[in-house]
Amino acid sequence: MTHETDAHAEPTPAASDALLASDASADLSDRTVLITGGAGFVGSHLAEALVADNEVRVLDDLSGGVREHVPAGADLVEGDVCDSETVAEAMDGADLVFHEAALVSVEKSVESPPESNRINAAATVNLLEQARDEDARVVLASSAAVYGHPESVPVSEGDSKDPTSPYGIDKLALDHYARRYHDLYGLETVPLRYFNVYGPRQNPEYSAVVNVFFRQAADGGPVTVEGDGEQTRDFVHVRDVVRANLLAATTDRVGEPFNVGTGHSVTVRDLAETVVEVTDSDAEITHVDPRPGDIRHSEADISKARSELGYEPAVSLETGLRELAEEKGLR
Repeated sequence: MTHETDAHAEPTPAASDALLASDASADLSDRTVLITGGAGFVGSHLAEALVADNEVRVLDDLSGGVREHVPAGADLVEGDVCDSETVAEAMDGADLVFHEAALVSVEKSVESPPESNRINAAATVNLLEQARDEDARVVLASSAAVYGHPESVPVSEGDSKDPTSPYGIDKLALDHYARRYHDLYGLETVPLRYFNVYGPRQNPEYSAVVNVFFRQAADGGPVTVEGDGEQTRDFVHVRDVVRANLLAATTDRVGEPFNVGTGHSVTVRDLAETVVEVTDSDAEITHVDPRPGDIRHSEADISKARSELGYEPAVSLETGLRELAEEKGLR
């Protein structure tokens, strides 16, 4: 098992935005686009990237999303993605669907597997059925959680899958449904397996480690690292995730999944040290008991996304964290 820290030079944020606005979205104009969960984290960034040149609709029940995150010019349909009539209304005439709505908390999925299944799996089947009626392409948010504890890293799309939570099981079901709806019915589907996404507008109630470390650093610490801190993660900025979605919307490689990460990993201890540095905090980093069942190493093999989608991550972790610190007023 190997892991490494990303140390290569990265484009500036401006260069990243230029990449995002160029070839990835060049063929996306004059479309009717539905974004489920479009008032949420990834969904609102997608809406922002598409609204200038397309008719964008957002379907969101605002349980986790924020109305103000829906960009001007996009139509908000406030409703439940699990309700077939609401989905049919929102999807009427759509050419393209980005399915971002989900119960994203692993902990909540463990507390209530039926609720996780209802939102993450059953709602996906309903959405795919409606997309069949509209003959709309569907790009779906899957997750690295489908792999469970990988035997080695980086992990590729064909590696073994043994999810350790109801959330991971539901995302694996989403992957299978996406493939079978393509194979059986000719529906154009592209599931994207997100690794550890971070960036502006991430729900503070979602206890992603980047959010936790920023909050602890802002409060003066301590910044608490679970276990020895040598566990590794592949942190991918939301701008790069949006870019992957836009590329998936026009690719010919439909019916198959793609990893979306950076292809590089960092230890959780290094992440904590970088957060303390970019926030100019005096917070002390301390270690607490490890979390039971925590995955030791995670890193995406993005060679397939590179070669078949033309995906190339453009935001380094340090750049992304510095931007986030500035946005939060911590610099």
